[in-house]
Amino acid sequence: MLRKQSTTTGWRSRRWLITGALVLVVVVTVAGYAIHAATKDRATNVVWSDDFAGAAGSAPAKDKWLLTTGTSYPGGAPQFGTGEIQTYTDDPANVALDGDGHLVITATRDDGGAWRSARVETRRTDFQPAAGGTLEVSARIKVPAPSQGYWPAFWMLGDSFRGNYVNWPEVGEIDIMESTGRQPGLVYATLHCGTAPGGPCRENDGIGARYPLPDGQLLSAAFRTFSIQWDRSTPREEIRWYVDGLLFHTVHADDVDATTWADATAHGYFILLNLAIGGALPGGPDATTTPGGSMVVDAVTVRRL
Repeated sequence: MLRKQSTTTGWRSRRWLITGALVLVVVVTVAGYAIHAATKDRATNVVWSDDFAGAAGSAPAKDKWLLTTGTSYPGGAPQFGTGEIQTYTDDPANVALDGDGHLVITATRDDGGAWRSARVETRRTDFQPAAGGTLEVSARIKVPAPSQGYWPAFWMLGDSFRGNYVNWPEVGEIDIMESTGRQPGLVYATLHCGTAPGGPCRENDGIGARYPLPDGQLLSAAFRTFSIQWDRSTPREEIRWYVDGLLFHTVHADDVDATTWADATAHGYFILLNLAIGGALPGGPDATTTPGGSMVVDAVTVRRL
């Protein structure tokens, strides 16, 4: 009796072990398929991207990017309307790929003290979410080391600004990330809209928020992902800002009047990356400002969510 009972108990134990192993295999397999499907969906939903592959010293892809040069747009506000003091160039010393999958924008100063840097814009001007959908615009960026007067930015402008250059801010501006050399752990996020000065969007400041990195961290210490999610699927349209996936700012359609929101959002946008020197936000460079600082961009991605 005791031997028979022991054998039965052993078989039951083995049966449960076999059943448990099969269940585990099924769970792992299903989870694997789910992860694969989610990854595939994210890849499939990419609308536009650039990972900056190319030879060291080469320009960013000409079919994707425009290089803006000079100190203003034709007929536009001097110093791009911000008081920045650099001249934008297409010189590889100021804008080039590094050969390791990065776009590098570098601020330089010549022997006469004149600053030079770079500003790139996507050729496409039609980035916007579909009706009822959400569009994510993101970039992995390492900003320059702290230096007074530096002003790196990743941002977007309404499509009709290109070629017009005098319809700001009503055409809309979405600042995904701005940073200054005097506030090396702080991210600025802003929607510009309406009229200036003043108006429903409190221009020239805009509707903004600040995100301080925790524990005194510096933005320049590592690559970070800066993104927005422009959501038309909610009961009220909204734009959300993130740093490394952490939500820290939201602007809703009903934060302003319907006409202001429509003027700013009922159209496509283009994307910009630039490194300015001086201007209203960072203040001018001083004796401590070091030339040669670089904004390094690992990738830019636009995807549907």
